[in-house]
Amino acid sequence: MEEITTLRMLHRYMLPIYLLAGCFSFSFAGIYIMVVPLSSLFWPGEPFHALEMGILIATMFWPLSIAGILYGKLIDKYNRIKIFYSVALVRGSCIFMLTFTVMGLGLTSWLYFYIFILIFAFAAGGNYPTLVSLAHDIVPKEMRSRFFGVYNLIRFVFQLIGFVFVGFLVQIGLWRLIFLIMGLALIFSGTLMYLRIEEPKRGAQRQELKHLVKEDNIEYDFQMDKQSIRETMLSPTNKIALIEGIFTSIYLGSLTILFLPYIQTPPHNISPLATGIFLAFFGLLGGILGQLYLASISDKFSQEKHIRRIYFIVISLSLGAFFFVLLFLIPLPHLTVKEGENLVLFISNPIMWIMGLIYLSSTSVSALYNINQPPLLQDINLPEAQGQITAWNRFLETIAWGLGPLISGILITISGENYQLVAIIIGLFAVPGIALWIYGLRTYSEDMERINEILRERSLSLERRK
Repeated sequence: MEEITTLRMLHRYMLPIYLLAGCFSFSFAGIYIMVVPLSSLFWPGEPFHALEMGILIATMFWPLSIAGILYGKLIDKYNRIKIFYSVALVRGSCIFMLTFTVMGLGLTSWLYFYIFILIFAFAAGGNYPTLVSLAHDIVPKEMRSRFFGVYNLIRFVFQLIGFVFVGFLVQIGLWRLIFLIMGLALIFSGTLMYLRIEEPKRGAQRQELKHLVKEDNIEYDFQMDKQSIRETMLSPTNKIALIEGIFTSIYLGSLTILFLPYIQTPPHNISPLATGIFLAFFGLLGGILGQLYLASISDKFSQEKHIRRIYFIVISLSLGAFFFVLLFLIPLPHLTVKEGENLVLFISNPIMWIMGLIYLSSTSVSALYNINQPPLLQDINLPEAQGQITAWNRFLETIAWGLGPLISGILITISGENYQLVAIIIGLFAVPGIALWIYGLRTYSEDMERINEILRERSLSLERRK
């Protein structure tokens, strides 16, 4: 594998992974934005089934979290490219099968959909841990925020395309075509990634190891044992990340599932197409600002002192929660279904632009979390633990992320659809994460130095193998 020395080389090499990530995001967004239309297709003529649809969305997360633990051990031992490919094939096949859902049968239609979403979610457990493990050994340390920034931006762009595209097809009644396209796109992009990306050597980007693992006869083949798990994976900062992730993921997992029914159901009745255009325009601007510009700032300010990434995470959680709650406090117009489909009326309303600027601000600052947390955790864990620590973090985060829609659905139901009250309650879930990361400023440096010391010892051991 050719050594990556510039950002341009990195992006060119990782293009198939970017495409696969985009297709994953496109498929997820397609199901997410269809949560209200799907309820109407399952139960024609009935009000929105918040509880059942909340369970469906939650199911997209919980099996993923359990599967991630199993995948984590495989990722740290076996070929990660092959694992990534199998994930794409299974997820693509499940989405393809949703094309054949028979609608209008109520719970029967919902159950058929649920079964394939369950398999889809289980396969997804291998997605992010594999990506993080590969990035640890492919992406130079000084480029990681920008890599995760571009990775997340591409996911976000595909998500927005999904919002608009799916919103349009739903509005003209071609919902089956959505699942056909998404399924084939996942299979194609997975195959391209398998053919183009080479399995990297473990530890190839660690300063203590990179000069050694370049040699063909040297392999970093260390594995985790009970002692190394206690000393590294159970370090104070890793524990902080595990606990914080629960609260933050409940908060983050509630954002879309709370916002979409709020603007798409009476009395606001904004159509899926108008919603998709809104999210695409303001979300893309916010994504570019957050994932590119703020990622560059993060890498620049954290290059010498990696602990500064914690400050960016605290800022992200604080301002993100503030702007999220603010979205639900501005007075939206009351529209009929016909008025909600009128794009000219939607675009010409000043309130929509105010809401858009708030959404843009929320998206921008929230990006700081996703582009700083992965590099932070990579620094305080060994090469042979990247898949497992990511899987354990995702295990708790994904369960919590799945709880977000369920909690939102329950709160919407018992509050009599008081979205403002529910938004405030959900926003408060960001507070524990803020407090925990502030405490993490005291533990991070020691945990990072412990990893560096172990790798220096490993380097000497590998040197003796020459």
